[in-house]
Amino acid sequence: MPVANSLDRCDSEVAPLMEGDANRPGKTPSYAGLKPSSEAASRAKRANTKTDTRHEVLFRKALWHMGLRYRKHSAELPGKPDVVISRERVAIFCDGDFWHGRDWESLQAKLQKRHNADYWIAKIARNRARDAAQTAELEQRGWMVIRVWETDVIRDPGAMAKSVLEAITQRRVQAGVIAAPKSPPA
Repeated sequence: MPVANSLDRCDSEVAPLMEGDANRPGKTPSYAGLKPSSEAASRAKRANTKTDTRHEVLFRKALWHMGLRYRKHSAELPGKPDVVISRERVAIFCDGDFWHGRDWESLQAKLQKRHNADYWIAKIARNRARDAAQTAELEQRGWMVIRVWETDVIRDPGAMAKSVLEAITQRRVQAGVIAAPKSPPA
């Protein structure tokens, strides 16, 4: 499974979402006038955590087993990446499929048919715009940004960790820190 070194999100798609009024640029949509579709739905959304999600923990364990050492949720970096490998200047985000809009066109069509569609579409679009801005800022600072999707990690955390290790190895080779790995004899 390939690892995304940059977002699969189109700049023209998210640029208008970064705009806002002068006081609160790119603000999150308001809850005013919206009610939860049900008490159960409201409870479920409140129970979602920001850190140490299932896929994030699985991914970190797989990285650790491969010998990669890291920091979690570095507040010094834009977006507080889920995993930071400082020496290599690699920031990794473990994005939830729903909250970060995986298969955005399909998700958007599904949300149109659900309760509070306007709110959820604007909310997720804003998350995607923020992701793009954070990625751009980190890359401008010289960081490699890797984003992994929740379902890819849950399906095979080892494969995702291996992809990250390969990207880091390639970065080390490009920087001249290590020699290029030799291909096995034919």
